[in-house]
Amino acid sequence: MGSTPRSMEGKVVVITGGTSGIGQAGALKLAGMGARIVLVARDRARGEATLTRLGEANSRAEHAVHYADLSLMSETRRVAADIAQGEQGIDVLINNAGALFGRREVTTEGLEKTFALNHMSYFVLTEGLRARLADDGRVVSTASDAHRGARFRIDRLQSERYRSFGAYSLSKLCNILFTRELARTFAGTGITANCQHPGVVASRFFDGKPGLMGMAIKLVKPFAISNERGAETLVYLASSDEVSGVTGQYFSKCRPAIPTTEGRNDESARELWKKSVRLYESA
Repeated sequence: MGSTPRSMEGKVVVITGGTSGIGQAGALKLAGMGARIVLVARDRARGEATLTRLGEANSRAEHAVHYADLSLMSETRRVAADIAQGEQGIDVLINNAGALFGRREVTTEGLEKTFALNHMSYFVLTEGLRARLADDGRVVSTASDAHRGARFRIDRLQSERYRSFGAYSLSKLCNILFTRELARTFAGTGITANCQHPGVVASRFFDGKPGLMGMAIKLVKPFAISNERGAETLVYLASSDEVSGVTGQYFSKCRPAIPTTEGRNDESARELWKKSVRLYESA
């Protein structure tokens, strides 16, 4: 990567979406660098399998896994409380869980599922663990260049006129706006918040998608990068001394990148934050 890694020995890294794809690749890499990994997973079989692999990557640390459905705010709050109770300090929080749904689904809490999982889980988990972040802690969130097709409207976050990729693109724009406002709330604390585009990765993320999207994915996938390469920017933001003190930025290929004008709109970032707070407090 051409980066200068800081020591991860003994560092505590909490990661969502860490049992497959770039999340798993990043977790294994960070464990191999000495970190203790705390997974948040939904599938127990994949959780236990990843825990075993983490032990092989770093047997000196007692890695852990917690289970929750992150599309539900109540579950995300619960797992955040469980982690906060068990961890005195968190050096890196990686918000990486996400999905693209072929049809519109609404959670039992009344939220469109793409928005609930891809954005609100980031917000709720970060708020729940904020008090446990180390003085030089880092929050790293997985966004995407898919945000380039999205327009932000505070009254259209729930994607009632549902297009699966449109809803996904909007959620990735929300990740960037969330990062900008989160960085502002951390100003003066030493804690940083950045987000990243992993690239087009040959993971299971888009597998099984229907229709034209499924056909397009089959055509593109042979040219996609590996999970390990896709995890490089995530690992870089979690571990490199080069980004110490850097905050509120969007990265691609381990370098700062420029999101769309929509992604640089601080008023939209504030609006999204206020809306997220209202949802968080009502859950």
